[in-house]
Amino acid sequence: MTNNSSFPAAILFDHDGTLVDTEPVWAAAKVALAAEFGGTWTEQDTLDCLGLSMKFTLDRLRERGVDLPDEQINERLVAKVREALAHQQVEFLPGIERFLTQVRDAQIPAAIVTNATTSIAQRTADAAPEGTFSVIIGNDETTHPKPDPQPYLLAAQRLGVEPSRCVALEDSPSGVRSATAAGMKVIVVPGELEVPAELGHARMLHTELTLDAVRALGE
Repeated sequence: MTNNSSFPAAILFDHDGTLVDTEPVWAAAKVALAAEFGGTWTEQDTLDCLGLSMKFTLDRLRERGVDLPDEQINERLVAKVREALAHQQVEFLPGIERFLTQVRDAQIPAAIVTNATTSIAQRTADAAPEGTFSVIIGNDETTHPKPDPQPYLLAAQRLGVEPSRCVALEDSPSGVRSATAAGMKVIVVPGELEVPAELGHARMLHTELTLDAVRALGE
């Protein structure tokens, strides 16, 4: 039994599919980059890479004809995404901005934990209610990405909280496995990939997220 009055000690959010949906922008960038080298990036390639490490994506792009070292592929891919996002406002998924305001107003520490690029997640953090996010863990912060627990353990360490007193919000199987392995309670929200029924501690629509619902996991 967790002390519900102090639970959760922190709330940790996955990025794409949980806070925002920039996956179409990433997919378009991969299609364009592969095409520059005479290759084809398919919808199945996008699905195969969802929730996995950036290294997995870079290897797949190389298989599709992008004949460059990892660092250069990453730089060109991120540059395309940044350029596309520069012309768009950050749009949170329905219900998320309201929930983030609740989290901020309750002074509950929060982090973004993603296998994607820190700079893209920072853009989302900057658009959130001021003071919501104090920690961002991106692909350049870790050596073992999701589904390894390292990203979530590192976020808890940076926030100065016990992982067992944290709640993570995730939409992908690899993300749920990562946060669960870190010892956290996990709320699964709908995403592109179906999360097996045995994974996670609760399931909610983005619009159903409330602090009361999160605190109930500590009972």
